[in-house]
Amino acid sequence: MESRLPRPGERWRSATSQSPLMVSISELWTTSDAALWDSAIDRYWDLLLPGNVQLERDLENLQPARLKAMNAQQWYDFLLTEYFKWKYTAPNRYATTTMHLNRYVTNGHLSQLFEIKERLLSFDTTDITCGLKIASEIRGLGTAGASGLLALLYPQTFATVDQFVVKALRGVPGLPDAPKLLCMNAEGLTHRDGEILIRIMTHKARANNERFGVSDWTPRKVDKVLWTYGRD
Repeated sequence: MESRLPRPGERWRSATSQSPLMVSISELWTTSDAALWDSAIDRYWDLLLPGNVQLERDLENLQPARLKAMNAQQWYDFLLTEYFKWKYTAPNRYATTTMHLNRYVTNGHLSQLFEIKERLLSFDTTDITCGLKIASEIRGLGTAGASGLLALLYPQTFATVDQFVVKALRGVPGLPDAPKLLCMNAEGLTHRDGEILIRIMTHKARANNERFGVSDWTPRKVDKVLWTYGRD
């Protein structure tokens, strides 16, 4: 999600008319008020560029079965016209990352890309590092890009990791992994960094479900909230 920055001349939607004043990330992390977390999710949608909202909603409902039914060309087209557009909204980032993706076509290697898809749909989703390694084999995707694809496919077990998530979590006092967060290169996350971040968000999703007596908090929802704090 690090790519969701406004293009020159574009402005973020204002959240002030729709969402209450934000509390700090440290206050949110420890609150017993479920409404504050719900408000933080609303703010995520408020901060998206208007032109990206429909694609966001479409991919939020992405099902592994849809990918399973895709042939090699359809899988490539999905990555090019949907996933990479979702992940890399800045034109320069989209151009550079898809340049690498396009090599599957120019080199006649769509079958290799298809094989990655098959492994993405069959690995043990509790193995975070394994998933990140498989998704990172897709040309143009690093750890951040790989995590985003996994978070859309498996929101119950994966979350998007990026510089904004790291920045937000560094503002949460008392995290056991705080020293590791400080040592991370937020713009060049490793698979190990990704696993640490995803486990933090998984733990928080479970804690929210227990505290609020619900079952709808997922690591993916937590990463949305952290993104809104990390970009401030």
